[in-house]
Amino acid sequence: MRISKVYTRTGDEGKTRLAGGIQVFKDDQRVEAYGTIDELNVAIGTARAFIAERLPNDTKLANLDKKLHVIQNKLFDVGAILATPRDSHYAMKQMNKPSMFKVTENDVTCLELLIDSINAELHPLQEFILPGGGKAASFLHMARTICRRAERQCVTLSRAGSLSPTLLIYLNRLSDTLFVLARLVAKIHGEPEHFWKQE
Repeated sequence: MRISKVYTRTGDEGKTRLAGGIQVFKDDQRVEAYGTIDELNVAIGTARAFIAERLPNDTKLANLDKKLHVIQNKLFDVGAILATPRDSHYAMKQMNKPSMFKVTENDVTCLELLIDSINAELHPLQEFILPGGGKAASFLHMARTICRRAERQCVTLSRAGSLSPTLLIYLNRLSDTLFVLARLVAKIHGEPEHFWKQE
């Protein structure tokens, strides 16, 4: 797809179009959901920008950065799915095409394996930690909370029967992935974890 013009003036009246041309208001639940996915992608990209500052000398960070790059690409798929109502004529026409965007059980499994491998390198948590741990880790914590918001918005959509359960599971696992990634990046950067203390 080629984007030659940034503004089109088609959204000046508070409306936008979903995939297939269906016009909706910009506060439509689907638009809210894929907008939150976009916000999540930006937070991950910002974390990667801070990770990149230390990449030349750290192969472990380089591997994590590659994982985050894969996640960012998958989030574009998620956004495309959210922008395509399943019961629309456009969605039906696209359903049997190989290029149809999907979130699969294999995507979920990949996140679970990543979580398990990272957890093996971390000290078990005995109490809640406060979000922080340096710039990159902080943005990964922020990404985790944005992911949770996206999941909540997608739950609303799913109750109307318009989302696959696998997409919800993926977002749930992704928030857990971002949590352990934040902890690991803080550890690699030598940043201390600060624990919640009841005053």
